[in-house]
Amino acid sequence: MKRILTIAGSDSGGGAGIQADIKTISALGCYASSVITAVTAQNTLGVAAVEPLSPEIIEKQIRAVLDDIGADAVKIGMLATAEIVERVAALMKEYDPPFIVLDPVLVATSGDVLTEGSATEAIVARLMPLATVTTPNIPEAERLTGLTIESAMDYEPVWTALREQGAKALLLKGGHLMDDTLTDTLFSAREQLPRVYTHERIDTQNTHGTGCTLSSALASYLALGHPLSRAVGHAADFIHNAIAAGADLRIGEGHGPVDHFFGFRH
Repeated sequence: MKRILTIAGSDSGGGAGIQADIKTISALGCYASSVITAVTAQNTLGVAAVEPLSPEIIEKQIRAVLDDIGADAVKIGMLATAEIVERVAALMKEYDPPFIVLDPVLVATSGDVLTEGSATEAIVARLMPLATVTTPNIPEAERLTGLTIESAMDYEPVWTALREQGAKALLLKGGHLMDDTLTDTLFSAREQLPRVYTHERIDTQNTHGTGCTLSSALASYLALGHPLSRAVGHAADFIHNAIAAGADLRIGEGHGPVDHFFGFRH
């Protein structure tokens, strides 16, 4: 069984963060271990409070997992402070896992900011060069680069900017654009042309945790032996199917969760 370590924040509502990661990894037949970086009080309507854990307990969690269980891939999500980013980056250098999927969780689906500005700078400088692939959505990519993205035509400058700062590969998620067709684009330093993945937009407000789900699915597929471009395709299909299966769920009054276990019920 492939071992996936997720390093992320806890979502009390269960739709995103560590909870979404564990559901996704388990649904794909892998073993999920976890390191909690922050506790959030949130639900489908928004984030009421965020309390980061200390870098010391985060480090102890990482060492406890990697010294015993190990990891075939690591997914990194919410890192609330620059100090936490620095600590996690140092440990990733030390343990050097086969794959690192970096999901720079800066803003929640509700629009609430989850990561301080100095942490964003540290993510770019310290963690992004270590990552196999970085998976920002449109608002996160804008915060990482300072560029404005109004359409897929603006993706190339974003990739150029992040590649110059050490990114190996970038999966730019297009869900925040208003097109009827969702376009996710994979840029890689190993390939001259980007790869494009498209799905029809599903009319639902149940999109809480989609980025967490996609990135943990991607980490799982990489650990299962798929090359990056194919792993991205499988992960994009997984989140599309999870959104479709959960489109009519009525859990909470706001942005509800997707159905991670659609494959077991449909």
